Amino acid sequence: MDFAYTVAGFAVGAIVGLTGVGGGSLMTPLLVLLFGIHPSVAVGTDLLYAAITKAGGTLAHGMRGTVDWTVTRRLATGSIPAAALTLVLVGKFAPGGIDGAANLIKVALGIALLLTAVAIIFRKQIQSYAVNRFGGVPNPARTARLTVLTGAVLGVLVSISSVGAGALGVTALFFLYPTMPALRIVGSDIAHAVPLTLVAGIGHWMLGSVDWFLLGSLIVGSLPGIWLGSHISTKVPDRVLRPMLATMLVLVGAKLIGH
Repeated sequence: MDFAYTVAGFAVGAIVGLTGVGGGSLMTPLLVLLFGIHPSVAVGTDLLYAAITKAGGTLAHGMRGTVDWTVTRRLATGSIPAAALTLVLVGKFAPGGIDGAANLIKVALGIALLLTAVAIIFRKQIQSYAVNRFGGVPNPARTARLTVLTGAVLGVLVSISSVGAGALGVTALFFLYPTMPALRIVGSDIAHAVPLTLVAGIGHWMLGSVDWFLLGSLIVGSLPGIWLGSHISTKVPDRVLRPMLATMLVLVGAKLIGH
């Protein structure tokens, strides 16, 4: 079974390397639906998995100067307190604690996957609308407040589903910062995902919903998978890959919501 987890980590890592979409969109539902992992354990383990794997991406983007640390800090100002508060409330008030919140996590994960699919398909249209609507007259104070609010929403979503810090975060930043280069937006989003998933993952660990053997198996497979996906990404047309991925996320999200 450990080998099966490693293979799953390799497959998800390769897709992440190809598409740039966060592994939570794929790894968590894979663990829940295919391997029968408890939803809270799948989410908690995947959060730490994301923190470790995205730390390398943050280092690479940071060295290339493609991280806007001001934007990252604004997102974290909203997301980290929101994630911590969400986990405290779930742990205290959900019947049975975090384990008893399995149905809530499944539904939240399903909704997050559907939103991620929409973000993948309509990212360019959203960016184009943002440029036409707000590009000429930016309001720095309003943008800063909305960035913190966006971080808070992502913090709640990521803490209970492990999904949202990738495609949803990038799409929101495209809308809020329409004139910022795409590579800088992606770098800032990845940098923000590291502390968010780390804090949320530690919260799940304290609640007893992290499987360390599972985490190790996933990381062993994901690192070469990400390396391979990144190297062949230039040979796979984006217009083919993203619609296929979005379709898969819709199917999985609908199954989780209706489960």
